[in-house]
Amino acid sequence: MADNHSKEVRSRNMSHIRSTNSKPEETVRKILFSHGFRYRKNVRTLPGKPDIVLPKYKTVIFVNGCFWHKHDCPRFVWPTSNTDYWIPKIQRNVERDISNHAGLTSLGWKVIVIWECELKKKCLDDTMTRLENEILSQKY
Repeated sequence: MADNHSKEVRSRNMSHIRSTNSKPEETVRKILFSHGFRYRKNVRTLPGKPDIVLPKYKTVIFVNGCFWHKHDCPRFVWPTSNTDYWIPKIQRNVERDISNHAGLTSLGWKVIVIWECELKKKCLDDTMTRLENEILSQKY
């Protein structure tokens, strides 16, 4: 199956995808702030440059896109065009995630992953409850 868009349109679409300050990240940050959590964004000194760092709780949060990080949900579908590029690309992302999480854990950080699909309105309350429980579950 060929791509539905021309190369130029696809290139323009891909160039608008952000690596930081994405809409899902902003959603999680707003929720955390409104619940009294204070954080740092994209700390470069930590493995994987986590999206959100809660130093007080020694916790990092990654807000992952379902497609880019191969989430096991209906939002992830393997591309049918240019598979020689996409399959290794997505696999590298997954392997890098595993490595970064292991590095952070070995440094004593708690790692939480929030998936893009968990940020839909009907899931938001459950996601926030899970997030609070995971952040506060460690004794300090």
